[in-house]
Amino acid sequence: MPETAIISEVAPRDGIQSINPASPVSTDAKIALIQACYDAGLRRMEVGSFVSPKAIPQMAQTEIVLAACKQMPGLESTVLVPNRRGFDAAIEHGADRLGFFMSATAGHNKANLNRTREESFDELAKLVRDTPKGTLIRFNLSCVFHCPFDGVVSEAEVMPWIERIVALDPDMEIALADTTGNASPDQVGRIFRHAIGKWGGRFAFHGHDTYGMGVANVSAAWEAGCRVFDSAAGGIGGCPFAPGATGNVATEDVAWMFARMGVQTGVDWPRLLVAADMAAGIPGAVPGGRMRAVPAARLAA
Repeated sequence: MPETAIISEVAPRDGIQSINPASPVSTDAKIALIQACYDAGLRRMEVGSFVSPKAIPQMAQTEIVLAACKQMPGLESTVLVPNRRGFDAAIEHGADRLGFFMSATAGHNKANLNRTREESFDELAKLVRDTPKGTLIRFNLSCVFHCPFDGVVSEAEVMPWIERIVALDPDMEIALADTTGNASPDQVGRIFRHAIGKWGGRFAFHGHDTYGMGVANVSAAWEAGCRVFDSAAGGIGGCPFAPGATGNVATEDVAWMFARMGVQTGVDWPRLLVAADMAAGIPGAVPGGRMRAVPAARLAA
């Protein structure tokens, strides 16, 4: 049987959150993008974040977006929750998976969350413990490979944090994130081999494409045993607290690579291009990726 990779589509959250509030993305537009991705066969998506709309205006009305997602059979909807208030809102509105997050580096955690790593970890440990049975969890660890403030991250610094996160819950998925897009494939491969070899296949890879190495890093994580990958239709995205970081690795690039490798993703290629074009056309979005610009790829059935 062909091997399978799971693509988790993050354009509706990570792709949209950093768009300038002067170009607001309407709730209807967010739902339309989710529907287009769903029509393309994507069944895992990060659809929003229960954060203060004052802090991140593009994530306003996540509860309405989540309600629309519940009308799409088989869609697993993840929402990011930064704190207890967001956690309570996500539970109230029936999120399928809760996305917790902190940074592996002190500099980015302070910039992103205005907390020390220990403060973030302590609160998230309580939220993991309080998550109702049946609700899935994703623990996102940012800046595993490189930090915009602290530089290249050593394995000696990051592995103890991964070990502590692993110990919180035996079934929780853990995403190792290349937040700045400046990881190298050999570094990605080493860390995933180490993590998977020690703690099993519970890890996902969240990559950006700032330096053009996004697909190569996805391939390295795959070869190391990772089977869940975040990507954004149209390559849109970025992190407002990672200066210079551009969008997530493009879903269409990842899907094309896996198809060439004979790996199944469940993606309908022509419909994925429709979703990617829609994402790239969102006012204020900065698209990336390569496959949308390849004429032969656009003609492929």
